[in-house]
Amino acid sequence: QVGLVESGGGLVQPGSSLRLSCAASGFTLDYYAVAWFRQVPGKEREGISCINSGNGNTFYADSVKGRFTISRDKSKNMVYLQMNSMEPEDTANYSCAAASSWCEGAGLKGYVEIWGQGTVAAVSS
Repeated sequence: QVGLVESGGGLVQPGSSLRLSCAASGFTLDYYAVAWFRQVPGKEREGISCINSGNGNTFYADSVKGRFTISRDKSKNMVYLQMNSMEPEDTANYSCAAASSWCEGAGLKGYVEIWGQGTVAAVSS
C-alpha cells in the first residue's frame, strides 16, 4: 500500500523532547521533498519543517527554528523530526507529507501528493 505513517507522538512535560517518524510504504521517499506540518483546532495547518531530495537542504519555521531538526534515513525509507525544548504551544497534530517538487519555505511547493494521517504531541503546562 502506498502511503505515509507517522509515529512517536505522546504527552511530555515542558522542556522535554520527542522524535517523530514518517515511514513510507510502496514508494521511495528519497525521491521526494518531505515536510512536517502541524495543526490545532481553529487554526490553519502550518508547515514547520521541510527537507529537499537531492541536496538535502532543510528549512524551518521561525516558531521551531533552533529547537526542531528534520532528517532522513535513506536506508529505512524514513524521515524524522526531532523536537527539543518543547513547550505547550507545540501541542498539535503533526503530519508528514511528500511532493515530487521541492521545499518552499518550511512547506512544499505545488501539489502535495501524499499525506500521512498524523500523530498527536501534547505538552503539559
